Amino acid sequence: MMEKQLFRQLLDIANDDTLAITFWDGTTEHLGNENPSCRIILKEELDPKLLVTDPILALGEAYMDGTLEIDGRLEDFLRYAYTKQDSFMHNNPRIIKMLAQLKKATSLRKQKQDIQHHYDLGNDFFCLWLDETMCYSCAYFHSEKDSLHQAQMQKIDYILKKLQLKTGETLLDIGSGWGWLIIRAAQEYQVKSLGITLSEQQYAETKNRIRQLKLEDMVDVELIDYRQLAEKGKSFDKVVSVGMLEHVGKANLPKYMETVDKLLAPQGLSLLHTITHIKEGAVNSWISKYIFPGGYIPTLRELIGLLPEYNFHLLDAESLRIHYAMTLDRWAEGFETNVNEIKEKMGERFVRMWRLYLQACAASFRYSGLDIHQLLFSKGLKNNLPLTRQNLYIN
Repeated sequence: MMEKQLFRQLLDIANDDTLAITFWDGTTEHLGNENPSCRIILKEELDPKLLVTDPILALGEAYMDGTLEIDGRLEDFLRYAYTKQDSFMHNNPRIIKMLAQLKKATSLRKQKQDIQHHYDLGNDFFCLWLDETMCYSCAYFHSEKDSLHQAQMQKIDYILKKLQLKTGETLLDIGSGWGWLIIRAAQEYQVKSLGITLSEQQYAETKNRIRQLKLEDMVDVELIDYRQLAEKGKSFDKVVSVGMLEHVGKANLPKYMETVDKLLAPQGLSLLHTITHIKEGAVNSWISKYIFPGGYIPTLRELIGLLPEYNFHLLDAESLRIHYAMTLDRWAEGFETNVNEIKEKMGERFVRMWRLYLQACAASFRYSGLDIHQLLFSKGLKNNLPLTRQNLYIN
């Protein structure tokens, strides 16, 4: 059958190991020897047109719906898909059309809708599998034995050290999440910190944390877009953004840098913590539809290429790729620990969607070349910086 041949071509992704496919009629084929390490079970035929035009979306939706099952570790299947260069993960026919769409700038209204689609799923949902800080970005591990909470606190402290905060300075966090970075900055460095977010639930929880800790004189959060804040004429000694740039869209990358230029005081430092790709390309169509609408993963060269346009000088660039894979592993473990409660709240399809999302992202950081970087840059030349990185590693 033509449909079976199409699946054979799409799923012939194992390199050294063997993959088996059990079709809807009960027949099984082995792509390799007779001892498969992973078996794909197709319970019914899928739309062949969608399989040809957008296999990532077709297979992702099939897994969500339970039409496609995996007998074996989902991680193995994802590893095969990412490591074989001619697999469906690397050859998506929709890429040219999607690249054209990425040129359109995201409006303020659309930006808020996209953010709330993901981050306003509910604080009660995120607290089931994030750590106590509610940090929803790459952690920083000193050791594989570190707990998720340790690693998230280490990430926050590492960023604050890179920013070289001094008592009395002002700090802006663009996309401040649930607020632990701005709180920590005030507690440890006595700086006045402002966070901004478009998520109403993050805003409410951050406000609550600030009140509980009696930090109203030092810390604040606003429900506002970064572009709107820049119109108020405020200026900050330091500006940080952690896991936010991925949401602004390709067309708004220059706008982000322009906004930081307006908000950052002369000689100020800014740290950008963001996921990066090796080469420019379209976003994953399944991720875009179900997880992060409106998102775009920039390349390192796109970001560094923008810096001179605003007299920004790159001081430090560091990859934390494996740290993010480890972070996602911990999130996935926490998700599975509480999967029954999540299923009761959100349903089976939601559970399968998020299981695929978390494990696919972990595999992507390990095997596809997807990366995450921290870029530290100054506004104008700054000559009074430490000569070495030693200060970053002193407790």
